[in-house]
This record gives sequence, structure tokens and C-alpha cells, in this order.
Amino acid sequence: MSVSAEVLARAPMETTEGEIDTVSTQRPRSNIRPLSPMPDYVEHRNGVNEVGKLSAEAVVREYEAAVKEIEALGTELQLAAKNCEVMVAGVHDMIAEIKEFAAGYRDQGKRFFLQIEAVSLMTTEVRNTCEALKKKIATDTLSN
Repeated sequence: MSVSAEVLARAPMETTEGEIDTVSTQRPRSNIRPLSPMPDYVEHRNGVNEVGKLSAEAVVREYEAAVKEIEALGTELQLAAKNCEVMVAGVHDMIAEIKEFAAGYRDQGKRFFLQIEAVSLMTTEVRNTCEALKKKIATDTLSN
């Protein structure tokens, strides 16, 4: 039994019946929470009076409650980090797909570039051939 429970058990109960009715209607026993056990990393020292022990227990319990909340926050952050890692992995996969798509698009642009230049060269060759043929026809017609 903790020191606080012992003190409460030994507390004098000098009340009248009217006070008992008032006390019982204000705070039913079912709503009283049992005190959590003291953390095992603390221990009362010899010679500390009851008030000091109760105060120290109350403070360490509040700190322990805060620690539980902090640890819960750490768990939430770990979950968020895992979700981020999954998202980052998805982004890396998407980046790889985008790079592949961009490379294919670049190749298609290069292919169209080469086709247009090939057609342009062929058109220039046809034009030059036509010019040469016109000159030959003109020269042959004038010489006859």
C-alpha cells in the first residue's frame, strides 16, 4: 500500500450524519480513481514526513503522466515517419517512371528531328536535280 493510501486510511472521520450525506452526494465513491503505483525509479527516503512523501508522490505521478503523453507523441511521430518513408518510396518510383517517360519522349523528338532533316535533305536534292534537269533541257533545246 502506498503512503498516500495509508494516510487516507488513517485519517480521522469526525463528521456528522448531515455532513456524510453532503459529502456522499457531492462525490460518489465510484468516481474516485485509485492512485497509480509509484514509478519504480523513485523511492521514499528515510526521515521524510508524510506531507513531503505525499507531495513528492503527487509530483512524480504528474511527471509520469506527462512522460506517458510524451512517449505517446513519440509513437505517433514514428508512425508519421513510416508513412513519410512509404510516401518517399512512392515518389522515388514515380520519379523513375517520369525519367523513363521523358527519355522516351526525348527519343521520339530526336526521331522526328532526324525525319524532318532527312525530308529536307531529300527536298533539296530533288530541287537540285530538277534545276540541273531544267538547265540540261534548256541547253539541249538551245543547241538543237
